[in-house]
Amino acid sequence: MRAAAVLLCLAAFAGCREQAAAPASAEHAPRLVPITIEGPGGRHVVRAELARTSAEQARGLMYRTDLGRDGAMLFHPYPAEGGPPKVASFWMKNTPTPLDILFIRADGTIARIAENTVPFSEEMISSGEPVAAVLELVGGRAAETGISEGDRVTWPGRR
Repeated sequence: MRAAAVLLCLAAFAGCREQAAAPASAEHAPRLVPITIEGPGGRHVVRAELARTSAEQARGLMYRTDLGRDGAMLFHPYPAEGGPPKVASFWMKNTPTPLDILFIRADGTIARIAENTVPFSEEMISSGEPVAAVLELVGGRAAETGISEGDRVTWPGRR
């Protein structure tokens, strides 16, 4: 009887371990959308994770080291509450990867690019004017691909 109880406990434990090791469900995986940036430097497409909620936007890319060469994070709508465009301020606290931060006006053009931001810095990085979205790329990608202020940014649902 005791042996049966031990086997039952072991089976239950093994079942829990299998569940814990299972991959994250699709509902918890980041949603990626293609972002197109067009201007005199050419046309470039990146795949961006969406940060829509206040919590997602507050977390951003903090603690992340897995952003690929053409990876990105789009903060849209900005602010998360979906109100009118406003001046955006970001910092790099707890962010180990240098980023290019593209501040996007309501008309879809890039207002400002903060290039190669300093990891872990608490210095505030401002858009300098009201914006409707913010796109973060791996540091140096804007210069490498010829992305510049005034270029147009589009994504599904945004023309």
